[in-house]
Amino acid sequence: MYRRSRAAPALDLPPPFRLVTLREVGDAFAHATEIAAEAGAGTLVHVGRFDLAEFAIVLEPEEPLQSARRAFYAGMVALRDALVAHAPPERPITFAWPDAIHVDGGLVGGGRLAWPADAVETELPQWLVFGAVVRTVAMSERSAALSPLAAALDEEGFGDLGSGRLVESFARHLMVAVDAWQANEFATVTRTYLHHLTTEKGAVPSLDANGDLLIRWPGQKDPDRHALSAALAVPSWLDPATGGPRT
Repeated sequence: MYRRSRAAPALDLPPPFRLVTLREVGDAFAHATEIAAEAGAGTLVHVGRFDLAEFAIVLEPEEPLQSARRAFYAGMVALRDALVAHAPPERPITFAWPDAIHVDGGLVGGGRLAWPADAVETELPQWLVFGAVVRTVAMSERSAALSPLAAALDEEGFGDLGSGRLVESFARHLMVAVDAWQANEFATVTRTYLHHLTTEKGAVPSLDANGDLLIRWPGQKDPDRHALSAALAVPSWLDPATGGPRT
C-alpha cells in the first residue's frame, strides 16, 4: 500500500485525479513510479515542500511506448500553461529541450518521464509517470551572483504562488492537453511546445511521430535528430544532491 500524509491540506483537483501527499522528505517521482501499477491513471503524488513545487502524475496511454512518450510534451505544456496563468504580464516562459523550463531566461525547474523497465517499444506500456519540480522560493543561501542562470518564482514576480496552487493549475491544464490528444488534436500541444522552445538562430524545429526532435538548417538536406528516449534518461535540470533544479 502507498502512504498518505494526513498533516498536509488536500488540493482542489478535478475528479479524474486522486491525491497522494508525501511529507517533505518524500520523492514524488520515485513514489509515483513505485505505485503506478497499483494506483492507476490519475494518481497525483505531491510533496509538501516550502521551496519547491514537486509532483508526479500516473498516466495510462493508449498507444505503443514509442509514440506514447509524447505524453511528456503534454506535461511540459501543461506545466508552462500553469505558470503563465500566474505569471506577471509578458514574462517569457520557455523550454530548453527536452525537459527544462525557464522564466525570463532563468532555470526554475523541469519535467521528467518514467515507464516500466520491461516495456516494449511496439506495445502499450502499463503506465507512464510524468513528474515535475519547480523552484518556488529562492533560499537565502543561494547567491544570484554565483547562480546567474537560476531563478525562483518569488524572484520573478509570481507573488505568493505556492506549491499547491501551481499543482492544482497544472492538473487542469493537463486535462486540456489530454483531451486534445484524445480528439486527435495533439498537434496543437506540440505546436505550443515548439513555439516556446529555445533554439539556435536559423534552426527550424519539429517533432517526429515518436517524439524525437528534428532540427532543420538552411541548405541541409536531412535534419539533425535528437532522440527523446535517450534525452529523458538523465534530466538536464535536476541536481541529484538536492532533488531540485540546478543552481
